[in-house]
Amino acid sequence: MEAAATTCYRHPSYETYVRCTRCERSICPECMCEAAVGHHCPECVKEGRRSVRQARTVFGGAVPGAVAPVVTYVLMALNVLAYAVEVVRPETVDRFAVLGAALTGPDGERYYYRGEEYAGYTLTGIADGEWYRLVTGAFLHLPPDTSFGVMHLLFNMFALWNIGRAVEGQLGRARYLALYLLAAVGGSVAVYLLAPDTTTVGASGAVFGLAAAYWVINRRLGRDMAAVNRFMTGFLLWMVLSALFTSWQGHLGGLLTGALVTYGLAYAPARLRTGPLQAAGGAVLLGVFAVAVVVRTSALTGG
Repeated sequence: MEAAATTCYRHPSYETYVRCTRCERSICPECMCEAAVGHHCPECVKEGRRSVRQARTVFGGAVPGAVAPVVTYVLMALNVLAYAVEVVRPETVDRFAVLGAALTGPDGERYYYRGEEYAGYTLTGIADGEWYRLVTGAFLHLPPDTSFGVMHLLFNMFALWNIGRAVEGQLGRARYLALYLLAAVGGSVAVYLLAPDTTTVGASGAVFGLAAAYWVINRRLGRDMAAVNRFMTGFLLWMVLSALFTSWQGHLGGLLTGALVTYGLAYAPARLRTGPLQAAGGAVLLGVFAVAVVVRTSALTGG
């Protein structure tokens, strides 16, 4: 005796004799999803995928290759967009670059600040409360009319594209973004502490932080370090040589920050490698940066 035909629960106009082996709902050929035994309906397939734990790296990121390095691409786009703004409005560099302390005169020119203010001259920079410069300066680059010009942007974006994708794949998007921003701020803070009267721009501090993270990650994973060590040697040589025309302070600050943050992510005890605790660790580091800026500001201004 032939079984009575039923209609698909999603497409009532289809008659079918097939049921989902998991929930027993009637399904038509369009709704059939092959399973180890029989067929599943689309809802059961979605539920099953949610219940399967996604593979993760030891640092908490998705398995490399499973997720596109979206954050790296967004950061590159933001840097390029900021450069386009610089080209259209050159005054953007003076307004948002990393600058510790300077005097702006009545003529609009910048002068060295030595702890004293004069009538008609105003204090400008981080020492005057412009803390946003610690972040914004890391997204700006040398204007096209300077000697290094657009090559400054191209070199940093090439390094970000090469290193960033590998680091993002291991750390995951949230941790990677936090690392990038912390390294950028760490580089800016180093500039403020060591060379407060200089104006600096560039993503180099963040890129050096990613380079340090790349080294720590490969060491933690037990990979052959010969090629990685050669890579880091090249980065360190570049930091020394580029000190003649770039901010070695920003490079060093970003490098140390990136190494510290990634070391904590890689070697902290398993019970401490949770999202909330890692976020708390990042907040503590930001607090240390804030204290350093406040102390340096007090030393500069006598306040």
